Amino acid sequence: MFKENKKRSVAKMLSWRVCATITTMLLVYIFTGRLVIAVGIGVVEVAVKMALYYFHERAWDRIRAGKHQQESFVMWFTGLPSSGKTTLANETYDYLISRGCRVEKLDGDVVRSVFPNTGFSRQDRETHIRRVGFLASLLEKNGVIVISSFVSPYEESRRFVRGICKNYVEIYVSTSLEECEKRDVKGLYAKARRGEIKSFTGIDDPYEPPEMPDIVVNTEGRTVEESFGQIRDHINRYAK
Repeated sequence: MFKENKKRSVAKMLSWRVCATITTMLLVYIFTGRLVIAVGIGVVEVAVKMALYYFHERAWDRIRAGKHQQESFVMWFTGLPSSGKTTLANETYDYLISRGCRVEKLDGDVVRSVFPNTGFSRQDRETHIRRVGFLASLLEKNGVIVISSFVSPYEESRRFVRGICKNYVEIYVSTSLEECEKRDVKGLYAKARRGEIKSFTGIDDPYEPPEMPDIVVNTEGRTVEESFGQIRDHINRYAK
């Protein structure tokens, strides 16, 4: 399936307007045989219809019937490294964009690349998640749907984020440690088991599963579409 961008839509609109005007001019010329009159009527038609369209849109903007404000919320994907959080977050983001929603995506790897000095101690991670959660809450207050994908291994920091967001949807990607290690193309789990990486979640640093997640998704043996299917219904409840 293809989705048109704004430039293509504008180009189609303009080409249609040109075709319609030329058709009007041709009909006038056929019936009158006078090119000057045909061109004049074509120009008048364009001016009048553009003015009518402008006032028509302004009038409809003032009518509240059938209009509703986008409901903003924060979808927080949490789980072990390589569990499938980012993949599902990307699917969610693309789905909401296709529906014309205002969406922002916050990803753990991307955010850490902007702030490379963020540490991996428990205190550093707690502080990091609280900061990201605060940012997500600000975006939510301004009408933006936020898709966040972070390991966020500690229940306390996730509870903090839930507390400052109005509509917080916690998605626990519960893929097992064994499966996550199989998927780890970067070899981080292997390095952690050899002691080359310290404080790695799931190996020498704990992951605290959510106590009451809104959605639990186990991606083992399932396609991305099958896993995302669990999330879609919850999205539709908010993004109507």
